Amino acid sequence: MRIIYMGTPAFAVESLRALVEGGYNVVGVVTMPDKPAGRHGSVLQPSPVKQYALAAGLPVLQPEKLKEETFLLELQALRADLQIVVAFRMLPEAVWGMPAAGTFNLHASLLPRYRGAAPINWAVINGETETGVTTFFLTHEIDTGKIILQRRLFVTDTDDAGTVHDALMAAGAGLVTETVNLILADRAQAVSQETLYSDPALLPLAPKIFKDTCRLCLSQTVKQAYDFIRGLSPYPTAWVELIPLDGKRQTVKIYQTEKHPCTHSHPVGTILSDRRSYMDIALCDGFLRILSLQPEGKKRMNTVDFLNGFKQEIMSCRIE
Repeated sequence: MRIIYMGTPAFAVESLRALVEGGYNVVGVVTMPDKPAGRHGSVLQPSPVKQYALAAGLPVLQPEKLKEETFLLELQALRADLQIVVAFRMLPEAVWGMPAAGTFNLHASLLPRYRGAAPINWAVINGETETGVTTFFLTHEIDTGKIILQRRLFVTDTDDAGTVHDALMAAGAGLVTETVNLILADRAQAVSQETLYSDPALLPLAPKIFKDTCRLCLSQTVKQAYDFIRGLSPYPTAWVELIPLDGKRQTVKIYQTEKHPCTHSHPVGTILSDRRSYMDIALCDGFLRILSLQPEGKKRMNTVDFLNGFKQEIMSCRIE
């Protein structure tokens, strides 16, 4: 069976590697065009998938637009029987409907839960104790096609988006090859997602995350804030504004915290610190202790290093 693989980020490399090292007949790879990088954007940076594909000696296509006639002809010329999509773009039917055996996608959630662009982040933000990966056949509506296989993953209270990403990347690679084996053997029994839920309005979604999405909301409980921060760590990262008495605001990214639920009388957003070893944010039901952060214009550091270099009176600061 001739396979075309489509993907772009590091998450997609592991599944491609599993196919190549497993001896599957990958006849081409489709990925995003190289991105400008460097100080002036003068250097073009290939995607992680392109880098691996070239090292493996695979043909690479990088269309600007997926409906371009030239690209469709190049894709057709590869005579693929099956297409596999991992962390790529939304495909037009002219692409996903091309191969005889169809096109399947690997999604980093247990569909139909967390359809959308950021399933890993939102699962952790929402405090899920279980997530997983799903393979499904592509159709018109995004992330709604028939499910082929799923694999579950337990999420601990200390996991963040980074650790869950890496675990799902490895689990997904195994699921991709398992799915290909089923299709090769003509034993893939895909199940409609509609049979797995009663009310679509109750399904948690995973929309794209923007900078404003990442601002820590001080109306959250300690547990909610803790999950929010680890769900955005190490990328794109939660942030707050630190406001000293002089009013000079400083944006601070927060990577890691500890929960300290308790009853207290401090206003929400107050910072408590001994100015040497700890820094706590007061929330409605306790404190969130910051362990790792990144001040504006600086590198990521632990709280002790931050307090050593912070010149303002930390006890007179607040968070907004």
